[in-house]
Amino acid sequence: MGFTYAKVNLSNPANRGKKREVELLVDTGAILTAVPRKILEELQIKPIGKRTLRVFGGQIVEREIGALLINYVKAYAGITVIFAEEKDTPVLGATALEALGYQVDPVTKQLKPTELLMI
Repeated sequence: MGFTYAKVNLSNPANRGKKREVELLVDTGAILTAVPRKILEELQIKPIGKRTLRVFGGQIVEREIGALLINYVKAYAGITVIFAEEKDTPVLGATALEALGYQVDPVTKQLKPTELLMI
């Protein structure tokens, strides 16, 4: 079983000229997306709160969160993002994947579009 990575474009929802392409590990077990604090600060994303999170190994940490615009291929979504610290792994989480309308194909290890339901 290998890892899946995706190149996504991140931008500040209030100033879409502030943007950056990054490669993130796709982690369907992670609810939220984590992006290095340095990148979010470059995009002038401001923290709007804090969340308590359980990390790999069971440790509990507290991280700041903010709002971010994400783009993959032709899909755009507004997401909640974690301000990742240096030791944190940058990941594309499940809520961002769902908001973008993509899923991981377990055979090809690539992202593929998924049907969005409104029920």
